[in-house]
Amino acid sequence: MEKGTSYRVILSGGGTGGHIYPAIAIANELKRRLAKAEILFVGAKNRMEMEKVPQVGYRIIGLWISGIQRKLTLKNVLFPIKLISSLLKSRNIIKDFKPDVVIGTGGFASGPLLYMASSQGIPCLIQEQNSYPGITNKLLAKKVQKICVAYSGLERFFPENKIILTGNPVRQDLLDVDAKAVEAKNFFNLKHGKYTVLVLGGSLGARRINELIEQELDFFDTLNVQIIWQCGKLYYPQYKIYNNTSGVQVYEFLNNMDLAYAAADVIISRAGASSVSELCIVGKPVIFIPSPNVAEDHQTKNAMAIVNENAAVLIKEEDLEVDFKNLFGQLLASPERQKQLGENIRKMAYVDATSSIVDEVEKLLKK
Repeated sequence: MEKGTSYRVILSGGGTGGHIYPAIAIANELKRRLAKAEILFVGAKNRMEMEKVPQVGYRIIGLWISGIQRKLTLKNVLFPIKLISSLLKSRNIIKDFKPDVVIGTGGFASGPLLYMASSQGIPCLIQEQNSYPGITNKLLAKKVQKICVAYSGLERFFPENKIILTGNPVRQDLLDVDAKAVEAKNFFNLKHGKYTVLVLGGSLGARRINELIEQELDFFDTLNVQIIWQCGKLYYPQYKIYNNTSGVQVYEFLNNMDLAYAAADVIISRAGASSVSELCIVGKPVIFIPSPNVAEDHQTKNAMAIVNENAAVLIKEEDLEVDFKNLFGQLLASPERQKQLGENIRKMAYVDATSSIVDEVEKLLKK
């Protein structure tokens, strides 16, 4: 495709990092291939995309939109007004920007934007990160041309002829974490030869995982384990007191994820779609503790897709008190099991996901 052609592309998605970072990865690959492409993001006002997208150099417009709450609240009463407002604003954005293609990565904002774009005959593609699709993408599936997915078996939810199995876009610096192990241990001032656990609860943090780690600090100490603990923005003020106590390092947020993964021998993590995709590429033994508080129990389904291939361990929040010490101790005591999990999860990685998605975008542009 002509690198100098000036295509116009809108990317829409957000609400969580799991929708934002795939959109940014797609935008970066588009820019790499099509230097003159003009890219606009559309997000939801007051959500994290309004901060994260400009940080990486792209323009973003915010819609007044939010999801439907599961219980009766004022937000639900306002939802129809917000939806109409967002549809009208989306129509104006499309009229002014005149996109050649529109890409949705899930989240509230992508609904009105892609609905209006597809209604006007503009080619549209959605990218579904989860093994169980969100409501926005399920509603859009009939209207868009292509649906890029990260898991097989999504014919239950989407028209089969539109599905392309690509995987989820991930950071390219994760492709060679094995080569960075020594650099990573030095970066975090870790002891070489000592077992390292990386704890991840998502960008905002995970209350139950943080409570678990605090409760088991003595247990980790008796096992001679050092910890890199990303407790999240909401919880850092509470847990920073444990910083540098007997091999514990507490972080609000980890900016050098490639080095954090490289330093780890085992990883304890939530099971958001982007995290799962990254962990497949990293290829380390993982204990998933899915969040039970997400729509349609997405995270448990994401984790089970890996566990069913004998590629990770899953512990439900409700079983942590009974099972954690036992399962963690067994994993630590078995280098063979660690090796097996690492090899099996790596087999599930889609290393070229971003490139494969942009291949599909280019096909739409050619049409």
